[in-house]
Amino acid sequence: MATVSVVLATLMAVPAQAADKVVLMLNWYVYGEHAPFYYGKAKGIYAAEGIDLEIQEGRGSAATTQAVAAKTANFGYVDVPTMMRAAIKGAPVVATGVLLQTSPMSAMGFVEKNIRKPEDIKGKTVAITPADSMTQIWPLFLKKTGLKESDFQTVAGDGQTKLNAVINGQADLLLGYVMDQSMKIKDATGKDVYPIKFADYGINMVSSGIIANTDFVKGNADLVRRFMSATTKAVEAAEKDAKAAAQAILDANPKGGKIDTLTQGFELTIPLYRTAETKNKRPFQVTDQNMTDTVNLLVEYGGLEAKAKENPKAFYTNDYLPKGDS
Repeated sequence: MATVSVVLATLMAVPAQAADKVVLMLNWYVYGEHAPFYYGKAKGIYAAEGIDLEIQEGRGSAATTQAVAAKTANFGYVDVPTMMRAAIKGAPVVATGVLLQTSPMSAMGFVEKNIRKPEDIKGKTVAITPADSMTQIWPLFLKKTGLKESDFQTVAGDGQTKLNAVINGQADLLLGYVMDQSMKIKDATGKDVYPIKFADYGINMVSSGIIANTDFVKGNADLVRRFMSATTKAVEAAEKDAKAAAQAILDANPKGGKIDTLTQGFELTIPLYRTAETKNKRPFQVTDQNMTDTVNLLVEYGGLEAKAKENPKAFYTNDYLPKGDS
């Protein structure tokens, strides 16, 4: 009996292994799309994988990609096409999971304007931000839908100017993400927005995903695997309770928005997680075809160097994702 007591005392004296400190930098200031990360942290999903998660807001996907390349953040949540443009120029980064497998790009205007299909854009004014990802793909949308530049007017400005143009009636539509700019407009005006989604017209591109430094991935395979496992579980849990997931944002950051539009923004994000090919898969399980299509579109329209087409698999890996279907 005494031996058992000694063994128990010895076991109790051994300290629990410290959790790994992990920094995840977001693509931008917090909005509804980011709910799963906050929910996963609040629900102890990351802690259960031995991870002490710190979530940092970002200042754009390019800046977050730079931070991950420089190892000032362990992981980034960024626009994967933006990461590709950096990687082809030598940045040591790779996507360890592609979450948004359907593009959130759209042309959106107030519901009351009744602009529901590409034909309705004729004679209208569209607000754009020159050189951003949506404006680069816009010519492809026009080509796919039979529209011409002469069919409508454009006004140009930065992201806030673009929002203000629609809010103040200087433009009928803007190019934006279905779960982002639409919620900013609703927060400002209380009015609903209708998006004409690029994806509905055959523009098959991935969007946001998790990235990491390639050297970090090689040297910390177990940690990357645990992080992607926790993040997969966090997304799955958040999908089942969108409002609670949105509330987790506000619990961590009380100035992070309004519960109604955070919830709605996240609900608009969920359908983007999968394509017809991955509808029965767990989150992040992107197909090779989806990534190849994305690379091809970006080379043709998005300013990605042509050599990217030689090896699309260089930009991503599914090797660290939990196995199985949803």
